[in-house]
Amino acid sequence: MALLRLDSVSKQYTSQGTAVVALHEVSMELRSGQFAALVGRSGCGKTTLLNLAGAMDFPTSGRVVLDGTCTSELSESQLTELRRQQVGFIFQFFQLLPTMTALENVELPALLAGRPKGRSRARELLAWVEMENLGDRYPHQLSGGQMQRVAIARALVNSPRLVLADEPIGNLDTTTGDLVLDLLRRTAKEFGSLVLMATHSRESAEKCDVIVRMRDGHVEEVIRQEMAIT
Repeated sequence: MALLRLDSVSKQYTSQGTAVVALHEVSMELRSGQFAALVGRSGCGKTTLLNLAGAMDFPTSGRVVLDGTCTSELSESQLTELRRQQVGFIFQFFQLLPTMTALENVELPALLAGRPKGRSRARELLAWVEMENLGDRYPHQLSGGQMQRVAIARALVNSPRLVLADEPIGNLDTTTGDLVLDLLRRTAKEFGSLVLMATHSRESAEKCDVIVRMRDGHVEEVIRQEMAIT
């Protein structure tokens, strides 16, 4: 069964009195354990789709179904619980809290969710991203690649079913970006999460199991290439 399903999803905004269609009747299914890429030019609808998938926004028409639940039917408290427990977010600019150490940043979502043993889980994940010796450092003491590894650990601390990554290597050099992509692929394979990544990079997309090509709010094609990933 699909972990994430979009049924004829459209999203329309109003800008200065003019209707802007960000997504138009998008339908697709993705399942746990997949590493999927949304590919297309700026403005094609990638970030809008990520926001809908993570219940940060809702469709104008159609349904977004996450783990069997239609997100539009949930109350605000249920949505908050869903985001905290089921969804992990990774951003291009990391969004680490500057006054917290790397370890504290990773632990924070567990504290907000009221999960026990958040500190030990945070330490385990810092080790998994090979940052166990830098847990006491603050974000300004870390490189871009190190900050993104901390951000990945933070996204995983509550063991989410869905991990959303918006241009996660956009500010990184090629070598560091490849390391981050490998961690995202391992997230899907080792933890069984669905990892959905928005990217401009064809090279990055080629490392994924599924490539969703988007153009002007439409899905042009979905390429499944599980056999290409080893």
